[in-house]
Amino acid sequence: MDNPARDCAVIGDHFMRPAAFEQAIRAACGDAVALRSMTLPWPDLPMEHGYATPGMDGLKEYQGDPAIIAGFVGDAEILVTHLAPVSAQMLERMPRLRLIAVSRGGPVNIDMQAARLRQIRVVNTPGRNAGAVAEFTIGAILSQTRLIGAGHDSLRRQDWRGDLYRADRTGRELSEMTVGVIGYGQIGTRVVRLLKPFGCRILVHDPYVPLDPADIADGVSPATLETLLAEADVVTLHARVTAETTGLMNAQRIGAMRRGAYLINTARGPLVDYPALTAALRDHHLAGAALDTFAVEPVPPDWPLLSLPNVTITPHIAGASVKTVTIAAAAAAEELRRFLAGEPPRNPC
Repeated sequence: MDNPARDCAVIGDHFMRPAAFEQAIRAACGDAVALRSMTLPWPDLPMEHGYATPGMDGLKEYQGDPAIIAGFVGDAEILVTHLAPVSAQMLERMPRLRLIAVSRGGPVNIDMQAARLRQIRVVNTPGRNAGAVAEFTIGAILSQTRLIGAGHDSLRRQDWRGDLYRADRTGRELSEMTVGVIGYGQIGTRVVRLLKPFGCRILVHDPYVPLDPADIADGVSPATLETLLAEADVVTLHARVTAETTGLMNAQRIGAMRRGAYLINTARGPLVDYPALTAALRDHHLAGAALDTFAVEPVPPDWPLLSLPNVTITPHIAGASVKTVTIAAAAAAEELRRFLAGEPPRNPC
């Protein structure tokens, strides 16, 4: 007698669409799972944080009403999601759940302690957007160093900025600059790879990851944080947010950067002391900044950095690409295949 299909609830959104998950799961698992799906309204509506909702303590960057999510998952054995929350209270209403696949770098929307107590396997998809963020970072660097953002803003105002061609105003090429990369994980290593053809000097600071011999052979140099800040014309952040790195770029370290340098943050908002950065941009200690992540998202409409002319700002979209969706869905589907086959997970949390 054929084994019955395993019940799998898929909760996607307008980025990680359920159809992408379903297509990847069918390719990996065939008819071994019975799929049903729902769609959350992100990114059209912002994410939530558990500190603001009773019973959701510790969860962050999630979306979805807990009662509705728990009711939809019900007796499913498998949950595949991007942003749906899973709290301890919700798990009481999902008694048969044995696998949660989260298509993001960290399962911050899952109560991991509660999942462990119930022996629920939780997996994620680290590195799914590393290529997208790395490419975006190069664009952010060029936007600042070659005055792309300033030129765009002026023309939007119907102001032809001929002065941007002045030798004392125009930008410098990367080939004559030093770029400092802080964080040498999946994104930082790709940023280094993309920077090499520009011919710039590249410094890397990561106290936990040694440089790849191929990068060393290509002239990439390890550096202390102090050396990197003192010598880099561009500092780009790619570290994880930990207790050690929260507020990494504070007033002291921003002040230690070269006068006229640029700060790029396509990583996480908590890495930067934004009031200190605002002050450094206003007094022109820094020539500019390109920012994709912030301390509060969405940013308040009266946030000072929104009005500074030497800042390129984007709404946390560095990791948004069609390829990111494809990679994440395929990685989640492979975890389902492994679970059904009794194999160990590739990315356990």
